[in-house]
This record gives sequence, structure tokens and C-alpha cells, in this order.
Amino acid sequence: MTPDVTAFFDEATNTISYVIRDPAGTAAAVIDSVLDFDHASGRTDTASADRIVTFVQDAGLDVQWILETHVHADHLSAAPYLQQRLGGKIGIGDQITLVQDTFGKVFNEGSEFQRDGSQFDALFKDGDSFHIGQMRGDVMHTPGHTPACLTYVISDAAFVGDTLFMPDFGTARCDFPGGSAQDLYDSIQRILTLPDKTRIFVCHDYKAPGRDSFAWETTVAEAKAKNVHIAGKTGEEFVRMRNERDAKLSMPKLIVPSLQVNMRAGHMPEPDAQGDVFLKLPINKL
Repeated sequence: MTPDVTAFFDEATNTISYVIRDPAGTAAAVIDSVLDFDHASGRTDTASADRIVTFVQDAGLDVQWILETHVHADHLSAAPYLQQRLGGKIGIGDQITLVQDTFGKVFNEGSEFQRDGSQFDALFKDGDSFHIGQMRGDVMHTPGHTPACLTYVISDAAFVGDTLFMPDFGTARCDFPGGSAQDLYDSIQRILTLPDKTRIFVCHDYKAPGRDSFAWETTVAEAKAKNVHIAGKTGEEFVRMRNERDAKLSMPKLIVPSLQVNMRAGHMPEPDAQGDVFLKLPINKL
């Protein structure tokens, strides 16, 4: 059963969110949503998420899952807002606990911040499955970019998060705490064992040099043959390239707010006695 996939591109963060629909009914899932955030003012907005809400409501869809491929470092998740508006369970990989432990220390969250993944409704392990209506989704643990990254395989569609980009752009960075270029290479090789016709849907696109438009869908066959970081490369060559490349990259501009919010399943930290919410800025930690 081939899922219907609708993409929503957020130009401010170069993020692609997806609505996946069971073609035999109204069941649907949302993958990697975006909550708009203005870094200078600290203000949030739901314009990007509302595009998804409007689409879902106009189509009469029943959202059963709101899925995260990983704890994003470049945009805030709108999962709680979408859950409030549309329903559904929020899911992520069970290795979220490693991410919570790491960044709970970075942001000095204290013992009140739970590091057991309980902020999410479902924690997926490698090999787990779930259903969107009559469609089965299978979970692949594909670490490297982060230790908690997942790929969701739903029939002929694979939602790879930041593990792979479009073939002309390459692969994701691995220099965040818990990342590993070797793990990323191994995860990509696993994804590339899927059937050649499998559609790959990426989470970000930045328009590689020479390309005029944004893109977010490729195939396993294209990734194997054309990905500029993978095709014709040994594991050793990939790891060396990835580590050298990552050493020159700056931190994503929204990494500080994104990590604090996304490790809480998209929720803000608890407000103070006056009802005000604050995010922390760790100095010389990232």
C-alpha cells in the first residue's frame, strides 16, 4: 500500500515536514513539524504548523501519529501544538534518553527534568512497527547524526530525517555530542539495502550549487549511484571526509532553543512563578 505524501517546506529553517496519508482511508501521520521561532525576539509563531492544520482539516484526515526522526538542532518542533489541534501520539526513538542525559547536563536542567523519555507518548526501538490506518510503518535505528535518529519506512517510502540529504548535497553532520561519522556511514549503508525503488524523503534541503529549486525526494537507487558523499567511497574515506568537513561548520543558529525544547517533545521549559518561560544560554558548552 503506497502512502500519499504531502510535503511542507519551511524556508526559514530549510526544513521539510510531511503529512503521510493512508490511501485507503483518512488515517494520517505528521513527520518533523516546525514551530516558528524568532531568535532575536524570542517569540514563537504557529504559521508553519497552521499550514499543516489547515491541510489536515480540509482533507478530513485523522492524525494518528506525530513523529520525530530525532531531536532537531535547527528548528523547534510543533508537536504539542499539532497534538492539541489534531490529536495523535507523539513518537521518537528510545535513544532519546541518551540525548536528554547529554543535554540535560549541558543546559544544567537539574533533577526536575526527566531523562526517561516520558515527555513523549511512544518510544520506538529498532525493529518496532506501528500503523497509520491500514499502513504499516517499520522503525530503523539509524544513528550517526545523533544517537537517537530513526528512519521510518512506510511501504515504499523512507523518511530519513537528517541522515541523508539530496544526492547532490550529501549527508548530515556528525559533530554534535553523541554523533559519529562511522555510525552515520553504517546507518546509510543499512538504508541503502532497501529496494532501489524506495522513495527517500529528506528533512532538509539547501539547494546544492547549480540547482535552482529546493528538492526533498529521491530514491535508494539514486542515493547509491549519485550521492556525492557516498557513491564510490569506502567507509574510511567517508569518515575522514565527514570529520574534516564537520570541523569547519558553525553551529546552527537555533541550536540553543531547539535542543531545550525538542528534548522535551516540543514543550517549553516549565514557567516560573509569574508564568514566564525562559531558555538558557550555556557559555562555551557547544
